[in-house]
Amino acid sequence: MSDLSRSFGFQTVDEIERERRIRRVFQAVAPRYDLMNDAMSFGIHRLWKRSFARQARPQAGQVIIDLAGGTGDVAALMAGPDRRVTVCDPSLAMMQAGQARGLPHVEWLSGSGEAIPLADNSVDTLTIAFGIRNVTHLDQALAEIQRVLKPGGRFLCLEFSRPWAPIRPFYNLFSFTVIPRLGAWIAKEPEAYTYLVESIRRFPHQREMVQLIEKAGFREVGYRNLTFGVACIHSAIK
Repeated sequence: MSDLSRSFGFQTVDEIERERRIRRVFQAVAPRYDLMNDAMSFGIHRLWKRSFARQARPQAGQVIIDLAGGTGDVAALMAGPDRRVTVCDPSLAMMQAGQARGLPHVEWLSGSGEAIPLADNSVDTLTIAFGIRNVTHLDQALAEIQRVLKPGGRFLCLEFSRPWAPIRPFYNLFSFTVIPRLGAWIAKEPEAYTYLVESIRRFPHQREMVQLIEKAGFREVGYRNLTFGVACIHSAIK
Protein backbone atom coordinates (compact mmCIF):
# COMPACT_ATOMS: atom_id res chain seq x y z
CA MET A 1 0.00 0.00 0.00
CA SER A 2 1.41 3.41 -0.96
CA ASP A 3 2.35 5.99 1.65
CA LEU A 4 0.07 8.89 0.73
CA SER A 5 1.64 11.18 3.32
CA ARG A 6 4.85 11.52 1.31
CA SER A 7 3.46 11.67 -2.20
CA PHE A 8 2.07 14.17 -4.65
CA GLY A 9 0.85 11.94 -7.44
CA PHE A 10 3.87 9.88 -8.47
CA GLN A 11 6.31 12.38 -6.94
CA THR A 12 7.87 11.90 -3.51
CA VAL A 13 7.57 14.98 -1.31
CA ASP A 14 7.52 15.64 2.43
CA GLU A 15 4.24 16.03 4.28
CA ILE A 16 4.33 19.83 4.43
CA GLU A 17 5.04 20.11 0.72
CA ARG A 18 2.23 17.65 -0.08
CA GLU A 19 -0.27 19.73 1.85
CA ARG A 20 1.00 22.96 0.29
CA ARG A 21 0.69 21.60 -3.24
CA ILE A 22 -2.79 20.15 -2.70
CA ARG A 23 -4.02 23.46 -1.25
CA ARG A 24 -2.55 25.23 -4.30
CA VAL A 25 -4.28 22.79 -6.67
CA PHE A 26 -7.73 23.45 -5.21
CA GLN A 27 -7.14 27.18 -4.99
CA ALA A 28 -6.35 27.16 -8.72
CA VAL A 29 -9.14 24.91 -9.99
CA ALA A 30 -12.00 26.14 -7.78
CA PRO A 31 -13.64 28.45 -10.39
CA ARG A 32 -13.90 25.67 -12.98
CA TYR A 33 -13.89 22.60 -10.78
CA ASP A 34 -17.45 21.45 -11.47
CA LEU A 35 -17.20 22.18 -15.20
CA MET A 36 -14.03 20.10 -15.36
CA ASN A 37 -15.73 17.23 -13.51
CA ASP A 38 -18.49 17.23 -16.13
CA ALA A 39 -15.99 17.24 -18.99
CA MET A 40 -13.68 14.49 -17.80
CA SER A 41 -16.46 12.14 -16.64
CA PHE A 42 -18.97 12.95 -19.41
CA GLY A 43 -21.32 13.96 -16.60
CA ILE A 44 -21.24 10.51 -14.99
CA HIS A 45 -19.94 11.97 -11.72
CA ARG A 46 -23.40 13.50 -11.23
CA LEU A 47 -25.02 10.06 -11.40
CA TRP A 48 -22.44 8.70 -8.95
CA LYS A 49 -23.12 11.52 -6.52
CA ARG A 50 -26.89 11.12 -6.74
CA SER A 51 -26.52 7.43 -5.99
CA PHE A 52 -24.18 8.31 -3.12
CA ALA A 53 -26.62 10.84 -1.64
CA ARG A 54 -29.49 8.33 -1.87
CA GLN A 55 -27.40 5.75 -0.04
CA ALA A 56 -26.71 8.32 2.71
CA ARG A 57 -30.49 8.41 3.35
CA PRO A 58 -30.65 11.89 4.91
CA GLN A 59 -33.39 12.14 7.53
CA ALA A 60 -35.24 14.90 9.34
CA GLY A 61 -33.40 16.11 12.44
CA GLN A 62 -30.04 14.69 11.43
CA VAL A 63 -26.65 16.39 11.60
CA ILE A 64 -24.87 15.55 8.34
CA ILE A 65 -21.30 16.53 7.50
CA ASP A 66 -19.97 16.41 3.96
CA LEU A 67 -16.24 16.35 4.61
CA ALA A 68 -14.01 17.81 1.87
CA GLY A 69 -17.33 18.87 0.37
CA GLY A 70 -15.78 21.57 -1.81
CA THR A 71 -18.39 23.45 -3.83
CA GLY A 72 -21.27 21.72 -2.05
CA ASP A 73 -22.72 19.65 -4.89
CA VAL A 74 -23.10 16.53 -2.73
CA ALA A 75 -24.30 18.50 0.29
CA ALA A 76 -27.00 20.12 -1.85
CA LEU A 77 -28.33 16.68 -2.78
CA MET A 78 -28.73 15.82 0.93
CA ALA A 79 -29.92 19.22 2.18
CA GLY A 80 -33.39 20.08 3.39
CA PRO A 81 -35.12 22.49 5.77
CA ASP A 82 -35.52 19.81 8.44
CA ARG A 83 -31.87 18.73 8.79
CA ARG A 84 -28.45 20.30 9.23
CA VAL A 85 -26.09 19.64 6.31
CA THR A 86 -22.63 21.21 6.54
CA VAL A 87 -19.74 21.25 4.10
CA CYS A 88 -16.43 20.98 5.98
CA ASP A 89 -13.45 21.70 3.73
CA PRO A 90 -9.92 23.15 4.12
CA SER A 91 -10.16 25.10 0.85
CA LEU A 92 -11.84 28.48 1.26
CA ALA A 93 -11.70 29.00 -2.51
CA MET A 94 -13.72 25.84 -3.16
CA MET A 95 -16.33 26.74 -0.54
CA GLN A 96 -16.57 30.30 -1.84
CA ALA A 97 -17.33 28.92 -5.31
CA GLY A 98 -20.17 26.91 -3.77
CA GLN A 99 -21.44 29.76 -1.59
CA ALA A 100 -21.73 31.95 -4.68
CA ARG A 101 -24.52 29.64 -5.89
CA GLY A 102 -26.63 30.30 -2.81
CA LEU A 103 -27.29 26.63 -2.10
CA PRO A 104 -30.33 26.41 0.19
CA HIS A 105 -30.03 24.67 3.57
CA VAL A 106 -26.25 24.13 3.22
CA GLU A 107 -23.86 25.44 5.89
CA TRP A 108 -20.10 25.91 5.54
CA LEU A 109 -17.25 25.14 7.93
CA SER A 110 -13.49 25.41 7.46
CA GLY A 111 -11.64 22.30 8.58
CA SER A 112 -9.46 19.40 7.47
CA GLY A 113 -10.03 15.66 7.57
CA GLU A 114 -7.25 15.16 10.11
CA ALA A 115 -8.67 17.79 12.50
CA ILE A 116 -12.45 18.04 12.13
CA PRO A 117 -13.62 21.02 14.22
CA LEU A 118 -16.59 19.23 15.77
CA ALA A 119 -17.37 17.67 19.14
CA ASP A 120 -17.14 13.95 19.86
CA ASN A 121 -20.28 11.92 19.07
CA SER A 122 -22.04 14.86 17.40
CA VAL A 123 -22.70 13.71 13.81
CA ASP A 124 -25.36 11.31 12.50
CA THR A 125 -23.91 10.81 9.00
CA LEU A 126 -20.54 11.80 7.57
CA THR A 127 -19.94 11.65 3.84
CA ILE A 128 -16.83 12.35 1.81
CA ALA A 129 -16.82 12.31 -2.00
CA PHE A 130 -13.56 12.34 -3.93
CA GLY A 131 -11.80 13.96 -0.99
CA ILE A 132 -10.30 11.29 1.22
CA ARG A 133 -7.59 10.68 -1.38
CA ASN A 134 -6.29 14.18 -0.66
CA VAL A 135 -5.79 13.87 3.09
CA THR A 136 -2.18 13.50 4.17
CA HIS A 137 -2.74 11.00 7.00
CA LEU A 138 -5.52 8.59 6.03
CA ASP A 139 -5.48 6.73 9.35
CA GLN A 140 -5.78 9.99 11.26
CA ALA A 141 -8.70 11.13 9.10
CA LEU A 142 -10.53 7.84 9.66
CA ALA A 143 -9.92 8.18 13.41
CA GLU A 144 -11.37 11.71 13.32
CA ILE A 145 -14.43 10.51 11.41
CA GLN A 146 -14.88 7.77 14.00
CA ARG A 147 -14.55 10.36 16.79
CA VAL A 148 -17.18 12.83 15.58
CA LEU A 149 -19.81 10.26 14.61
CA LYS A 150 -22.46 9.28 17.12
CA PRO A 151 -22.62 5.61 18.11
CA GLY A 152 -24.54 3.99 15.27
CA GLY A 153 -23.63 6.90 12.98
CA ARG A 154 -22.90 6.18 9.32
CA PHE A 155 -19.77 6.85 7.30
CA LEU A 156 -19.94 6.86 3.49
CA CYS A 157 -17.02 7.47 1.17
CA LEU A 158 -17.21 7.89 -2.62
CA GLU A 159 -13.81 7.64 -4.26
CA PHE A 160 -12.07 6.58 -7.44
CA SER A 161 -10.91 2.99 -7.19
CA ARG A 162 -9.48 0.14 -9.24
CA PRO A 163 -11.60 -0.60 -12.32
CA TRP A 164 -12.29 -4.09 -13.58
CA ALA A 165 -9.37 -5.63 -15.46
CA PRO A 166 -11.00 -5.74 -18.96
CA ILE A 167 -11.53 -1.97 -19.06
CA ARG A 168 -8.31 -0.98 -17.27
CA PRO A 169 -6.19 -0.44 -20.42
CA PHE A 170 -8.78 1.92 -21.94
CA TYR A 171 -9.28 3.69 -18.64
CA ASN A 172 -5.53 4.21 -18.24
CA LEU A 173 -5.19 5.52 -21.79
CA PHE A 174 -7.98 8.04 -21.26
CA SER A 175 -6.68 9.04 -17.83
CA PHE A 176 -3.09 9.71 -18.79
CA THR A 177 -3.66 11.26 -22.21
CA VAL A 178 -7.05 13.00 -22.24
CA ILE A 179 -7.64 14.23 -18.67
CA PRO A 180 -4.45 16.36 -18.33
CA ARG A 181 -5.19 17.93 -21.73
CA LEU A 182 -8.72 18.75 -20.62
CA GLY A 183 -7.22 20.23 -17.47
CA ALA A 184 -4.98 22.47 -19.54
CA TRP A 185 -7.80 23.53 -21.85
CA ILE A 186 -10.74 24.00 -19.47
CA ALA A 187 -9.20 24.64 -16.05
CA LYS A 188 -5.88 26.06 -17.30
CA GLU A 189 -4.22 23.78 -14.74
CA PRO A 190 -2.68 20.65 -16.31
CA GLU A 191 -0.61 19.97 -13.16
CA ALA A 192 -3.77 19.66 -11.08
CA TYR A 193 -5.24 16.97 -13.29
CA THR A 194 -1.97 15.13 -13.70
CA TYR A 195 -1.99 14.96 -9.90
CA LEU A 196 -5.58 13.69 -9.98
CA VAL A 197 -4.76 10.84 -12.34
CA GLU A 198 -1.60 9.85 -10.50
CA SER A 199 -3.12 10.11 -7.02
CA ILE A 200 -5.85 7.64 -7.98
CA ARG A 201 -3.14 5.06 -8.69
CA ARG A 202 -1.54 5.66 -5.29
CA PHE A 203 -4.81 5.28 -3.39
CA PRO A 204 -5.76 1.95 -1.75
CA HIS A 205 -8.01 -0.20 -3.88
CA GLN A 206 -11.38 -1.51 -2.74
CA ARG A 207 -10.34 -4.34 -0.43
CA GLU A 208 -7.39 -2.42 1.03
CA MET A 209 -9.73 0.44 1.88
CA VAL A 210 -12.12 -1.96 3.61
CA GLN A 211 -9.24 -3.15 5.80
CA LEU A 212 -8.26 0.41 6.72
CA ILE A 213 -11.83 1.33 7.67
CA GLU A 214 -12.17 -1.81 9.79
CA LYS A 215 -8.82 -1.06 11.45
CA ALA A 216 -10.20 2.37 12.42
CA GLY A 217 -12.87 0.58 14.45
CA PHE A 218 -15.89 0.69 12.16
CA ARG A 219 -18.29 -2.22 11.74
CA GLU A 220 -20.48 -3.49 8.90
CA VAL A 221 -17.90 -2.23 6.41
CA GLY A 222 -18.78 -2.80 2.78
CA TYR A 223 -18.38 -1.33 -0.67
CA ARG A 224 -20.27 -1.01 -3.92
CA ASN A 225 -18.57 -0.52 -7.27
CA LEU A 226 -19.83 2.09 -9.72
CA THR A 227 -19.19 2.02 -13.49
CA PHE A 228 -17.09 -1.17 -13.49
CA GLY A 229 -15.10 -0.11 -10.43
CA VAL A 230 -13.95 3.25 -11.77
CA ALA A 231 -15.50 4.65 -8.60
CA CYS A 232 -16.62 2.97 -5.42
CA ILE A 233 -18.87 3.74 -2.45
CA HIS A 234 -17.57 2.48 0.90
CA SER A 235 -19.96 2.40 3.83
CA ALA A 236 -19.57 1.65 7.52
CA ILE A 237 -21.15 2.19 10.94
CA LYS A 238 -19.60 3.44 14.16
